Amino acid sequence: MIQEIALFLAAAVVAVPLAKKLKLGAVLGYLLAGIAIGPWGFGWIGRVEDVLRASEFGVVLLMFIIGLELQPSRLWRLRREVFGMGGTQVLVTTTILAAIAVALGQKPAAATVAGFGLAMSSTAFVLQLLAEKNELASRHGRAAFAILLFQDISVIPFLAILPMLAGDSTLGSSEAWQSAGKLIAIFVAVIGLGRYAMRPVFRALALTNTPEVFTAAALLTVIGFALAMEMAGMSMSFGAFLAGVLLADSEYRHELQADIEPFKGLLLGLFFIAVGMSANVGLVVTQPLAVAGLVAALIGIKAIVLYVVGRVFELPAPSSRALAVGVSQGGEFAFVLFSAAVASHVMPQALADLLVVAVTVSMMLTPPLYALQARVRGQATAPERPYDTPDGAENPVIIAGFGPFGQIVARAMRVRKIGFTVLEKNPEQVDFVRRFGNKIFYGDAGRMDLLRAARADKAKAFVLTIPKLEASVQIAETVRKHFPHLTIWAVAVDRNHAMHLMDLGIKHVIRRSYFSSLEMTRQLLMDFGDSELQAAETLRKFRAHDEATLLKQQAVFRDEQKLIQTSQESVRELEQLFEADREVPAEAPSATAPESA
Repeated sequence: MIQEIALFLAAAVVAVPLAKKLKLGAVLGYLLAGIAIGPWGFGWIGRVEDVLRASEFGVVLLMFIIGLELQPSRLWRLRREVFGMGGTQVLVTTTILAAIAVALGQKPAAATVAGFGLAMSSTAFVLQLLAEKNELASRHGRAAFAILLFQDISVIPFLAILPMLAGDSTLGSSEAWQSAGKLIAIFVAVIGLGRYAMRPVFRALALTNTPEVFTAAALLTVIGFALAMEMAGMSMSFGAFLAGVLLADSEYRHELQADIEPFKGLLLGLFFIAVGMSANVGLVVTQPLAVAGLVAALIGIKAIVLYVVGRVFELPAPSSRALAVGVSQGGEFAFVLFSAAVASHVMPQALADLLVVAVTVSMMLTPPLYALQARVRGQATAPERPYDTPDGAENPVIIAGFGPFGQIVARAMRVRKIGFTVLEKNPEQVDFVRRFGNKIFYGDAGRMDLLRAARADKAKAFVLTIPKLEASVQIAETVRKHFPHLTIWAVAVDRNHAMHLMDLGIKHVIRRSYFSSLEMTRQLLMDFGDSELQAAETLRKFRAHDEATLLKQQAVFRDEQKLIQTSQESVRELEQLFEADREVPAEAPSATAPESA
């Protein structure tokens, strides 16, 4: 066992850096490592099924982290993409591929399983690839995530109807009702446990101040939810995803993610190695034309469907192309489906073997194809570089983000001889600013190791100027939790961003263009005939009313209907406020009255 672990680690250490150096990506490196040490390579490891089963836990951990990052409110906002784009892709791709299989002589049941299995893409593979390219937050990255999420969910009912495709009617009505009741009971228990019981448990564990116990509890949570959903007849991955969603609003979300992340990375690497080991390379030698044709059809048809779906759902052409290439491979769920189909006598073993090889080869081709389309789009990826380590100076101010807003703050601090440390995640911005002689560190302000190195424990103020809402809120949560003594001065892009930050208890929130827009309005009013005093008084009342409205909306902003109602009421109140001013008796000095009423 120790020797096998050493082989896995050695294969990864050699193959992954080599693949990344060749611009092929880490995932392809893991796959090639698996082929090299597996039965069709040097034959050093033979129990491929056992390794594949154990390594699937990496996919489970990945789904848990995805769930942690997807709060229920955000999941509801993604419903159009998940069920619209995802549902359309799965339905259309399955129909086309199943029709081709029937035309080639396969039975309808086997063709349906083959079409649906090939319609699935690799969640682990695509998300890892997009993460390497820093494209998870791009439009095609969000679309890919939505489609992959629907695919993962759709596997559950398909596995449930697989016995019907086999013509298995042995389950009596009472047994069917018992199975359905068991599924519902476990599902309700899992949701109840995750929503009401886990937070007190994690709170109690956090008070022990024993990090390894908290990590053990995090792993136990994932495993427990995954096994519970497997008992209910669903996939372990969906159970882990559900656990993550239920804990997404928890105050321990980022700590759970930090604890799980290292295990996820290692086990995902093991999963890709196992996939490479399981590929029947012999079929590539004995049936090269069949494998090549199947792979070309799989990638080509899925890419066309995905591109059309992207355009129908209003993605730009470049984003649709990236989506089409990135999600066009087969996925790990195909291995599960084809194995279950063979066991249920729906699909012959020879066909399953051929399909598994095609899926594996399609996964291997994705990184180079994606790199090729990126060059066609003109998106040259920036070279990877490690984050800087701050010099450890105990400066009273930490500035996260060094765009125009952060630079103005820094210039004022320098004039007043107040020390500050700057953390900026954009390497191009770091290099540009350094050319002007500014001291700045390349790093993610949301990482605890960099915050500690920047001596956040000794600082007094934290200036947060990150424009992206999710990154800004995540950093604010981390600083609030681990450095509660720091006063956070946060910049919000808009009202929604401001309300998210206020929801964390941050008192000093400034909207990015708020004061500059007020100043321009003041000058515009004066240009239309108002005196300086009138314009100032108008803006004073407007600002007081706007800030009061913001506090009201912050209390209900997660409820869209109430938010709309509050906005409409605010407009009426503002109009009534200024109507009342117009009705003031004429004793007021004429110099302060508008020229036109």
